[in-house]
Amino acid sequence: MKTLKLTLLCLFVSTMICANVSQTEKEALVALYTATQGEQWNTTWDLEQPVATWHGVTVKNDKVVGLNLHMNNLQGTLPQEIGSLIYLQKINLGFNKLEGNLPKAFFNLKELKSVKLFVNAFEGNIPTEIGSLTKLEVLELFSNTFSGEIPSSIGNLKNLKTLVLGSNFLTGNIPTEISQLTKLEVLSLIDNKLDGEIPAEIGSLVNLKELVLASNAFTGDLPIALNNLTQLNTIMVSGNKLNKDMVSIIDRKPADIQMKLHFVTDTALATEED
Repeated sequence: MKTLKLTLLCLFVSTMICANVSQTEKEALVALYTATQGEQWNTTWDLEQPVATWHGVTVKNDKVVGLNLHMNNLQGTLPQEIGSLIYLQKINLGFNKLEGNLPKAFFNLKELKSVKLFVNAFEGNIPTEIGSLTKLEVLELFSNTFSGEIPSSIGNLKNLKTLVLGSNFLTGNIPTEISQLTKLEVLSLIDNKLDGEIPAEIGSLVNLKELVLASNAFTGDLPIALNNLTQLNTIMVSGNKLNKDMVSIIDRKPADIQMKLHFVTDTALATEED
């Protein structure tokens, strides 16, 4: 019995190592390796070995479905060839030294469910094409140098559960289309240059657990619609230009936050009526 188990294990390992990834996908990975100074990575690739053995690459059914190279000293820009990894479901390039704009070809990756590009030096606008990645559940772009407005196409990402865009240079208003992200559980826009009023449409995000809007330039009152967010356990809105500030509440019972929200919004409403 032990011999049979060992044989099956060896067969499984052999199958994984010998997976025949398409030449197009292999070339896309090699282009990434070259563009980001792969020879200087913390854990590099042996390009003579099968793709399935390369650090951070997940292969399933001969297709590259995962790429996890966080904290691996990647330097440079993402190549257009990355758009050939059309079966990719998860990508994590966080905590590296990547820069430049996101290439248009990146948005060819329609199977993506998780995009983590945080703590790099990406710049430019968040492209409108982000809305074409409709299978996304996680989008984490915090701690880069993205600028411009949050594209209204973000509303197309109806499967999104986590949206973290903090510590960039984003400007303008929160798009009202955010109301379409009804599966959203985490919304963090902290430390940007966003302004205008906090939209009442956020009150439609009934599954939201964390709302982090601190350190921007929002004005006006907290919308009464926030009282609909009965799952909230964290809210941070300090460091703005709101008519009435609210102390941050972190990792508390939703009922505690509901009580505080009712007090703040009811006070604001009474002030308006006066």
